[in-house]
Amino acid sequence: MTTRQEPLTIGEFYHIYNRGNSKQKIFLDDQDYNRFVKLLYLCNSTKNINFREDIVEQKIDAFDFDRGESIVSIGAWVLMPNHFHLYITISPRGTLGEDEISLFMNKLSTAYSMYFNKKYERTGKLFEGTFKSKHINYDEYAKYTFSYIHLNPVKLIDSNWKENGIKNNKKILEFLDTYKWSSYADYKGINRRENKIILQKDFPDYFSDPKIFEEEIFDWITLNPQGVPLGRIG
Repeated sequence: MTTRQEPLTIGEFYHIYNRGNSKQKIFLDDQDYNRFVKLLYLCNSTKNINFREDIVEQKIDAFDFDRGESIVSIGAWVLMPNHFHLYITISPRGTLGEDEISLFMNKLSTAYSMYFNKKYERTGKLFEGTFKSKHINYDEYAKYTFSYIHLNPVKLIDSNWKENGIKNNKKILEFLDTYKWSSYADYKGINRRENKIILQKDFPDYFSDPKIFEEEIFDWITLNPQGVPLGRIG
């Protein structure tokens, strides 16, 4: 694994992200998104899990598999056509040392790259080098990151919303409600199998109430984007 300039340590929180090599798309259809979502759950395990042998051949849903002890705790996630974002901390119950995030990300990127390359009969790197990380070291930055992750899909229907503002809040909120490839629905209180990916108890108790979460999201999309730059990737 690549040595990182900033070590990823127990008890700290991180914004983890990566994108396709040369900004290429890494999700081409719903099957691709769905595989990555299941790998977010399955790869977060101290077990060595083979998707074909343990899931496909056993004819079970990935979320029914007993993955055992998790490597990290995921607080939020989103998948976009050519990149993804994760909000992660090392599980306080971890016993592997202080490189759990790198271990998890290596398992995740390797498993998905193998799936993608086989499906599309390609070779070579799928991702743009090793994953990127930003240390989340104070509350306002944590809330900002949390909102940024969940608002990422907005650019799919309004690429200039941060520069020009949002003219139809209802349309944006309805779109976010129907976007399957993030933890947005989990914080809205929707009961679904993907709930198993996140572990809210290992994160600050900002948005455990769906109403508070909805208010936070609404505040972000109604603020002047010129005064609240959310940054970008991809």
